[in-house]
Amino acid sequence: MNYNIYKDSRNASWHFLLENGICTLPVTFAGLCRINNIGLYRAVDTGHFNDDERGVTFIKDGRFNILVNGSDSIEIQRYTIAHELGHIYMRHPMTDDKYGRNFGVHHHPVSKVEYQAERFAMGVLAPACVLWGLGVRSAGDIARLCCISPEDARVRANRMRELYKRDAFLKSDLEKQVYEQFKPFILHTLSQKSSDL
Repeated sequence: MNYNIYKDSRNASWHFLLENGICTLPVTFAGLCRINNIGLYRAVDTGHFNDDERGVTFIKDGRFNILVNGSDSIEIQRYTIAHELGHIYMRHPMTDDKYGRNFGVHHHPVSKVEYQAERFAMGVLAPACVLWGLGVRSAGDIARLCCISPEDARVRANRMRELYKRDAFLKSDLEKQVYEQFKPFILHTLSQKSSDL
């Protein structure tokens, strides 16, 4: 995918964090969906999903509703919710199927909108500037801090290595705002680590 598509997704995740006052990790979604008037549901009956879906967002009674596969781990369910929020927040076009107007979460991004939703989810769940502020680099530490799967944490750790090589943190005013919003959390977490020594 080209850089502008990546940048749009990244910036959308920063706007989302700022507009919703998110300032701690791991990000929690129940209250966040409630205040944004988005229904959040879990189904353990896999008959609700196609083989390549982890979740789906559909419109019912004039509001968005996110349905996630309850058979997935909590970490994957959280990523699915963030991915679906990306579709909603970035106003992706919806399709028609058994749910009516919707977009589903597929295991592998195959289109521009799926790619954008994936990048948005990572930006919300594991903001790079916050990981940088905390000095978190390993996939294991990212997984624990952000409550994401080991696989997603490895993807984020690889991206962080690239950002460290380029010293690419706090280059955008938007990212600086995100960092400032998380700063009390960062300082508190660092002070807790030092007191554990």
